[in-house]
Amino acid sequence: RLSLTDRCNFRCSYCSPGLEAGSPDVLSRSDVQRLARVFASLGIRRIRLTGGEPLLRKDLPLLISRLAEQHPATDLALTTNGILLPQEAARLRNAGLRRITVSLDSLREDVFRAMNDVDFPVQGVLDGIQAARAAGIRPVKVNMVVKRGVNEDDIVPMASHFKGTGDIVRFIEFMDVGATNGWRMDDVVTAAEIAHRIDATFPLEPADANYTGEVAQRYRYRDGSGEVGIISSVSQPFCSTCGRVRSRRAAVRSRSCSPTVYASAVVTVATRSTPSVPRSAAARSRSTDSAAVPKAPGIAPVSRSTRVRRRVSTPAIPLTPKRRSIASSESPARWLLCRRAISRTTTPRQKGRWDSKS
Repeated sequence: RLSLTDRCNFRCSYCSPGLEAGSPDVLSRSDVQRLARVFASLGIRRIRLTGGEPLLRKDLPLLISRLAEQHPATDLALTTNGILLPQEAARLRNAGLRRITVSLDSLREDVFRAMNDVDFPVQGVLDGIQAARAAGIRPVKVNMVVKRGVNEDDIVPMASHFKGTGDIVRFIEFMDVGATNGWRMDDVVTAAEIAHRIDATFPLEPADANYTGEVAQRYRYRDGSGEVGIISSVSQPFCSTCGRVRSRRAAVRSRSCSPTVYASAVVTVATRSTPSVPRSAAARSRSTDSAAVPKAPGIAPVSRSTRVRRRVSTPAIPLTPKRRSIASSESPARWLLCRRAISRTTTPRQKGRWDSKS
């Protein structure tokens, strides 16, 4: 997931309410191409362009064209709020875009205008979805963030609107993104409740995941008229199987992602418990691709067409002269030092194996 900009023409209440974005510290076109090339060499076969709102990048069609030419076997996708798609969908498809995801949180005019916080009408997004269909980008995925007391009554109407169209609605639990969206657990409509609401009107049955690490739980309509997905990031966290690698500008942090490689942007592995591995800010200027993104411990080349699902660990505790003397002694402090180093460099399962040998 490559973030092309932090600018957005929406101010969604669950994302960045009232925040003014526009930092110059974003990935350039050459940065994006280089990161894509490096991570393709590590086995990445899915690239999603995100933002902010990526359609605000004037060079987006050119960038997609370059990525499609350099990585023809890569599944190239885009996430957008859809309002610029009527003008851009055909150009993006011709450039090589294969899949698209559009955010749409309500079909009710008053609710949607309040949630996007810029008074934009629902029809503008629906026109964008239609433009993507007409351009041949199918199926369109539609993301709906569900917040209790705001738009939970739109769950069934949203499912009904796209049922039988070939497009796929994915319902997302309201997530904590830091201190900006006033997150409370009471505002979360859980995946179980979402599935129950839809199933009561349109009977559902579970469907297998499309690939290992897919974050959405898939459900098929029993009448064969399509499917929906539910992303249970709060009630049933999927961090243990998440294989997403993200790039974003250095100033942005997310509670559910921790930085592992620093350049002008931060490449992060989406796990809540993974500690960070700081890297030099001069990575952009390094001469080779292998030096541009230093390989953190635990990330190795993979051949499968799924995302990297490797744990990234921090370096061991540095051995200062005092620690070195402790480590070479037989004192009880030696075991404490070793345990601290183990806790910094191993997974809980590995840690258990070390403990069992004690």
